[in-house]
Order: sequence, then C-alpha cells, then structure tokens
Amino acid sequence: MNFTEHSIRLASGVTLNYAEQGPEDGPVAMLLHGFPDSWRSYAPVMRHMPPEFRVIAPSLRGFGESDKPADGYHPRDLAADVAEFMDRLGIHAAYVAGHSMGSYVAACLAIDHPDRVAGLFLIGTFPCLAGRADMAELIEAVDGMRDEVDAALINDFQRGTLAQPVSDAFFAGILAESAKVPLHVWRAVLPSLMACDLAGELPRIQAPTLVLWGDQDGFSAIADQEAIARAIPRANLAVYRGAGHSLQWEEPKRFAEDLAARIRGLAPSRRRVEGAALRRPLVWPRT
Repeated sequence: MNFTEHSIRLASGVTLNYAEQGPEDGPVAMLLHGFPDSWRSYAPVMRHMPPEFRVIAPSLRGFGESDKPADGYHPRDLAADVAEFMDRLGIHAAYVAGHSMGSYVAACLAIDHPDRVAGLFLIGTFPCLAGRADMAELIEAVDGMRDEVDAALINDFQRGTLAQPVSDAFFAGILAESAKVPLHVWRAVLPSLMACDLAGELPRIQAPTLVLWGDQDGFSAIADQEAIARAIPRANLAVYRGAGHSLQWEEPKRFAEDLAARIRGLAPSRRRVEGAALRRPLVWPRT
C-alpha cells in the first residue's frame, strides 16, 4: 500500500510532518519513532500493513521534517503533542506503538490520556534510564560538540541498535533522517529521557499492552521487559529471537503481522474504533 506525506499545525504553533495510509474509517495504528529517527523509520512496516488499517506515523517535534523549537521535549510534552495531533485529525483513539524513546511517549499518552489509547505496543522500552552510564557518556559527548552532531556518533548510535542486517538504502535513509536533528534537540531530549521515570505509573495504564523485545537488544534487558509487563495490568511480552533494539527495522513484516493480528483481536469489525468499544475486557494470550 502507498502512503502519503502531510503536515499539520498544532495550537502551540508546532507543525508536525507525518505519513498516512489506509481508509479513514479503519482502525487507527499510530506509530511513534525512536531517537533520533522520524516517521520514515516505519516505512518498511507500513508497506506490510493490511489495507483495512489506517496507519499514521508522525515525526515528533524536533525530528524529521517537523518543527524543532527550543523546548518541549520531555516525553509528556511529546505525548501532549500526539493527543492534539489526534484531535486535529479527528481521531478519538488509536492503537499506539512506540519504539525506544517513542515507547516513553506512547506510555505517557496511555497514562495521561487513557481514553486515547485502545491498545499499546512498547518496543525496546525501559522502566527508567536514570543512572545509566551509557546515557551519561552520550550526553557528555553531545555537550562537547559545537555546532552539529558528529556524523560518526550518529552512525555508531544507530548501528548499535541492530543485530540483523537491514538494506544499505534503508540504513542510509535512517542516517539522513538522524542528521536532520539539530544539536539543541539532542541536548534537550537526552536529559529529559533520563529524568523520565514511569516505573511507578505503569500500573495506571488501562490499555491492553504488548511489550516487544529482541533478545539481542544491547540497550534494554529482558528483566526490564518482564518487570514492565508485570507492572501494566493487561500486558504480555513477545520476544523476537535474534533481533536487536530496532526489531521493527529488522523484521518489519513480522512486526506488521503481529501488530495487525492484535489490533484485529480488539477492534470492532467494520466500525470506527471509538467510545465504549475500546474498553472490551480482552487480554492477549501470553507469548
């Protein structure tokens, strides 16, 4: 299926760029990218999504072709953007998938705006990043840069998310999108992520949740995934054997199939996904 690219201006004045495909009355899959990516990181997934789904992938503020203001980069700020973005598109609720940084944004959306999330998918997520030496080292390296983020650092950072090969063309596109993120956004986002501790708030998430993790993920550990799945009342864990932190890049077809299957298990057939239909007491089988 072919997607189209659009932009929409929020009340804050921030314009978000996004890609969309599928029918307006289909179940909405909202795909939130990681750091320092853009909506384009989900292009392979979108190509494998069945035609009955309305699939929307925004570039969050600061990323891709979206506006890059000086502030507003805490995951809760980004989640508020997503909620308003949904308002502007007339979407009451969506099935929200978030990767890495985007998993924080997706979780904040589910906590702060519970009626907006019909189902939650957390890819390569974390309970908390505070105190991690690798994050502290990355922040120190970025703080030492003058005008722009070093291309070698971007390459090493993104390549470190992979355990399986992806196409050269796709990875080159990932690097190009990452290079669009200015230094002030790196400096704003990374400390905000380290300061964001959602561990105590996870039990507030009402949406049925699937935690997805690649067993070759060098950034997040299985113990963390299990703890998150236990903390969220209606959560399950799916492990992708041989995949790394960016499992949706490495196995986009499998991820799209898993996403579609679970949405089909929740979404009312041939009806808009909104209102009371979102709260059906369905729990996914544990994987």
